[in-house]
Amino acid sequence: MKALQYLNKYFLKYKYRLLIGIIITIASKFLALQIPQIIRESINAAGDYKNGVITNLAEVKSELLMNILLIIGAALLSGFFTFLMRQTIIVMSRLIEFDLKNEIYQQYQNLSLNFYKKNRTGDLMNRISEDVSKVRMYFGPAIMYTINMLVLFVVAIIKMYQIDSVLTNYTLLPLPILSISIYVLSRVIHKRSTLIQQYLSKLTANAQETFSGISIIKSYGIEQSAMLNFNDLANTAKEKNINFYKAQALFFPLMILLIGLSNILVIYIGGLRYMEGTISLGVIAEFIMYVNMLTWPVAVVGWVTSIVQQAEASQKRINEFLNQKPEIQNKTLSNSSIQGDIEFKNVSFTYDDTEITALKNVSFKIKTGETLAILGNTGSGKTTIINLIARLYDVTSGEILIDNVNIEDKNLNDLRQSIGFVPQEAFLFSDTIKTNIKFGKDNATDKEIEQAAKDAYIHKNIVTFNQGYNTYVGERGVTLSGGQKQRISIARAIIKDPEILIFDDCLSAVDTETEEIILNNLYNVSKHKTTIIISHRISSVKNADKIIVLDNGKIIQQGSHNELVNKNGYYKVLFEQQLLEKEI
Repeated sequence: MKALQYLNKYFLKYKYRLLIGIIITIASKFLALQIPQIIRESINAAGDYKNGVITNLAEVKSELLMNILLIIGAALLSGFFTFLMRQTIIVMSRLIEFDLKNEIYQQYQNLSLNFYKKNRTGDLMNRISEDVSKVRMYFGPAIMYTINMLVLFVVAIIKMYQIDSVLTNYTLLPLPILSISIYVLSRVIHKRSTLIQQYLSKLTANAQETFSGISIIKSYGIEQSAMLNFNDLANTAKEKNINFYKAQALFFPLMILLIGLSNILVIYIGGLRYMEGTISLGVIAEFIMYVNMLTWPVAVVGWVTSIVQQAEASQKRINEFLNQKPEIQNKTLSNSSIQGDIEFKNVSFTYDDTEITALKNVSFKIKTGETLAILGNTGSGKTTIINLIARLYDVTSGEILIDNVNIEDKNLNDLRQSIGFVPQEAFLFSDTIKTNIKFGKDNATDKEIEQAAKDAYIHKNIVTFNQGYNTYVGERGVTLSGGQKQRISIARAIIKDPEILIFDDCLSAVDTETEEIILNNLYNVSKHKTTIIISHRISSVKNADKIIVLDNGKIIQQGSHNELVNKNGYYKVLFEQQLLEKEI
């Protein structure tokens, strides 16, 4: 249970709920255990009357009636306390589940971009849902039934020893066999439950990727292949589950068998001792009731053990992520003002997962209010530059200065709040267009939303939709065209009114005429902001204050549009090529 030790902090947080639950459980079981004693007294009273020890029938009837009322009262009170026990312990488990899911989600938010490149979305989802649900069972039913079992065992066995120690010893003979069986089976269950959770993650990841890429699967006509792949995973997961439940299925028959042996011993040994005159008939009845009252708690030992082993396996998987330290650390808690001056000094960067060096000794400077354009072939390092400015990664060597201060010394939250970023692949949430634009500014008014949409040249499209700005765009904006998604993303960045605007080839899906309109609007919006534009089109970058051309992670050209078109090189060739295409 080493992995579950991580959760001890939640026991401390909800210690009063747990303590009250334990007290209520003790009270409930103490009342329930009074019933066998009352039944013993009732049987003995009836036996005494039959044997002539008591001659007053009315007195026996009165005692029996009183005992019946006591049994009903004890049962009702025990039931009420059981209800309160569930209200404390089970509710506590739900509160811990809520806290744990929030802790995992917060950790997911804190972990660096590199983490998401190494882990599949389906696996992340499975750990915050299925694995947490398994852990919740440990906090709830497992603890509740364990306390229940322990209280029943302790109180019942003490009472049994007080009544007849010899009969009690015979009754408890099967318990060592029970202990060894639980130990052996729990080890098997732990291994098998770990495999189940791993394959459940694989199934979730496979399904998530299939649904996300359903258009590709259909366009290539590989539905059958995708189905066969899923079937293979599902069949393997099925086999792992069957193996797990085969082991788990041994628990309950084994528990019932051992309890049955205890009953046989009570009847046989108790009968012999009754005939000897050592104990009364009521004691045998009381012992049989105690043994059968212990049947469910003992039988549930297997189930509880299984729950704990599954929770251990799940928490171990959760801890793998919770114990990871984010690669990008916020090194200052004090607020940092961001003006927009950006300088790269001999910056080099290598991706640790692929060991590809994306930038090699790159240096440039942008002042507040200036526009920098970046051009280059695919894989030249353009997107890496903007990822470093947003501090999604830290440089391998060199340094980045923001307002003449090392970027790592700036408050990370303030830095990212000051950036409006429009990625090449526009991402929209499954919500309304209005909500997607407001993502850039949560308290934006309808007028501000409309103005941002006009600046992004998407307003005219939006008003033609049946529900206008309240139109749902579907998951990842699937109901919109590529150009519409890009322009809504631009509106989202504009409405944020940041100090730094970054456009990563975000006009690739619009025609040149629309591009020209948007660029003119952006020129007015970004007059006093630092703007970075990545593009493959000369028309998108020609008005920039500075243009840099990247090739294989190095700056091979830099200057203004007029300077670069008059120099032989990549920029001039690209300009002439695109000019010719436009004329054609």
